[in-house]
Amino acid sequence: MKRFLSKLCLSGVALMTAASLTNTASAAEELTIAHSTWVGYGPLYIAQEEGFFKDEGLDVKLVVMEDVKTRMPALAAGRIDVAVTTIDTVLGFYTPEHPLSYLFALDDSRGGDGIVANKDITSVADLKGKNVAFTEGSVSQFFLSVLLKDAGMKLSDINAMNMSAGDAGAAFVAKRVDAAVTWEPWLTRGQDTEHGHLLVDSTKTPGLITDIMVTTNDTLEKRRPEMEALYRAWTKAIAWQKENEQAADVIMAKGVGGWLEDPAVFAETRAGIVFYDADMNAKFMDTGNSDGILGTIANAKALGEEAGLFSIDAEPASLIAADIVK
Repeated sequence: MKRFLSKLCLSGVALMTAASLTNTASAAEELTIAHSTWVGYGPLYIAQEEGFFKDEGLDVKLVVMEDVKTRMPALAAGRIDVAVTTIDTVLGFYTPEHPLSYLFALDDSRGGDGIVANKDITSVADLKGKNVAFTEGSVSQFFLSVLLKDAGMKLSDINAMNMSAGDAGAAFVAKRVDAAVTWEPWLTRGQDTEHGHLLVDSTKTPGLITDIMVTTNDTLEKRRPEMEALYRAWTKAIAWQKENEQAADVIMAKGVGGWLEDPAVFAETRAGIVFYDADMNAKFMDTGNSDGILGTIANAKALGEEAGLFSIDAEPASLIAADIVK
């Protein structure tokens, strides 16, 4: 009888403990991540579909916010917890009232962005005085600015034509501008014209056009364990993608949707980027590596301030939550 009662009590304790754990898991605070429609964010949907978020104790909600001018203010206001955008773009939304922290890298443009130009333009230096179309305040401007800087030039040395990446590509194809900073499919369409060729693309600038997870310093302080868990889930998703490319493209295309909803289109677009795995992140996010994120932030900060886009009184290294990547 005593053994029965003892077993009964133990069973009761076990049930109470299990219930407690279940309630704790179900009560996990939702982590909302906002992103635009882009191939580099596909692994987030692998993490969701394959249960990697759940394995890490996370309740993640993925939402699409196409306009960064909506996405980043929503982050600052606390309506979302994490945002995804390019490294340079983050700096335009950094303020002393709402300081931001870079968490980890997601993807890097390796040929997905570039400049198509008339065939008589054979170097970046040849862009001087030419009509060059690009989106002002975007990653295209950052990409162009870095290339001009390396050639000893500034944006003021060209005749800047402000338009969207798609419109810029179309304008070049129609011979309305001398060059365009754009991406696929306009890079290919520009190359295929009789007058055009690919002047340079992002294969020459690894680490420059890189998408990053970013959050506010306040959220990082309050939810650091979840940010670390988010990174672990991401690395699991990347490892799974490498082993299951075709299945991964189906999951990612469905999740990201929009113009990338066709797995074939997704796979074709994915060829122009590289996903950051654990090893790549360890090197890229290392604050002692001037060729990693530190160099990209420094470049973006200097060029953005020079162009009058923003002014930040903070050292680049202070913006990196380097301990998230372990």
